[in-house]
Amino acid sequence: MPEAVDPTIVIGAGVAGLTTALYLQRAGETVVVVDPLPPAGGASYGNAGLISADTSVPIALPGMVRKVPGWLTDRLGPLSVDPRYLPTALPWLVRWVMASRASRVESISDAMRALHQTTFDCWRELLGQAKFSELIRPLGQVHAWESDTETPSAALERSLRERQGIRTEKLTQDDLRQMFPGISRRVVRGLLLPGNGFTVNPQRLVQTLGDLLQEAGGTLVNERASRIIPGESGGHTVMTNIGWRKARKVVIAAGAWSNDLLRPLGIRVPLETERGYHAMLTAPGIDLRLPISNKTRSFGVTPMEHGLRVGGTVEIAGLQAPPNIERAKVLLEHVKGMFPDVDTREHRFWMGFRPSTPDSLPILGQAPGLPNVFLALGHGHFGMTGGPPSAKIVSNIVLGRPSPIDPAPYSAQRFV
Repeated sequence: MPEAVDPTIVIGAGVAGLTTALYLQRAGETVVVVDPLPPAGGASYGNAGLISADTSVPIALPGMVRKVPGWLTDRLGPLSVDPRYLPTALPWLVRWVMASRASRVESISDAMRALHQTTFDCWRELLGQAKFSELIRPLGQVHAWESDTETPSAALERSLRERQGIRTEKLTQDDLRQMFPGISRRVVRGLLLPGNGFTVNPQRLVQTLGDLLQEAGGTLVNERASRIIPGESGGHTVMTNIGWRKARKVVIAAGAWSNDLLRPLGIRVPLETERGYHAMLTAPGIDLRLPISNKTRSFGVTPMEHGLRVGGTVEIAGLQAPPNIERAKVLLEHVKGMFPDVDTREHRFWMGFRPSTPDSLPILGQAPGLPNVFLALGHGHFGMTGGPPSAKIVSNIVLGRPSPIDPAPYSAQRFV
């Protein structure tokens, strides 16, 4: 009998991990996905469901540094920093401010555009047309404002879109009222991004990826990876909570928990946890056809098959602090202000951990100094969008094939 070959182990069963695993399994690798929770148990479960092929604006923009003092005092604002966690987060925040310089924003935006623009093609490739049509709606997204005055940040976003040829359509207040019956009159203008879309159920989408992986011959195991031990002959051992697993190659796609695996390997990357909240309205009493993001108040509403999902807050407080439920309650006030007739009585709150880099770009490719260890992490706010194209890049690197786009902007080496 032929000698058994150690599998490729992918650590993480979110979007990034499962799409990478599926590409590898279909290419002939034997893949085992290790995660303490079944799909989708982490950030991939509770995200806003946005799939944004035409979004290329980083989170850090010029002028953000002036807002830092306010974040430390307004615990219910769109972005807050827990003062107790500030000493830990400070090095990441400094890098975040540096990434917001005008000299960096254009190159970051170009790299985001290169990665995101093929996301729908990748989703179709992974799911097949029937499941794609069932789960994904490439119908567009709307941005809306409560002021006629364009802020400097909004002007920069517009210039980046124009520079990259991204198509948009301006919406008047009357346009918005036709598209979103019952929307408040304080929302005075909008912008349609027809090249974007959303999923009707992030959890079911990620569960479908897990099912497809197993149908292709891959394996899902509910174990917590605690350590990667490099082997002398090129292979590795993955220590989990219930044993040891030999691996020929390892892909780390563990989201916000990736640093726990990277630090013992001597790998330092600026990966911080952005805690995000959502309120799920299970009987909202209103119907939306498209997601709408209120750019004035920094929140958004996405129609899903089980209700409306309201999300958008960011809290930097690490992995251990308990949820601040007041931040979730603010979302109910926001959505009621934008849609006065919405019924918020039946709601569920959730908090998850976005794995974020200072420059809004993921970390992809070979781990520095470690052959046969690869990284697919740090997608922050853009996991549903950037996860599948990232998986295509990483899977090709693992297989020794040319990458479909230049992987250099996403390499961990950019932080050295």
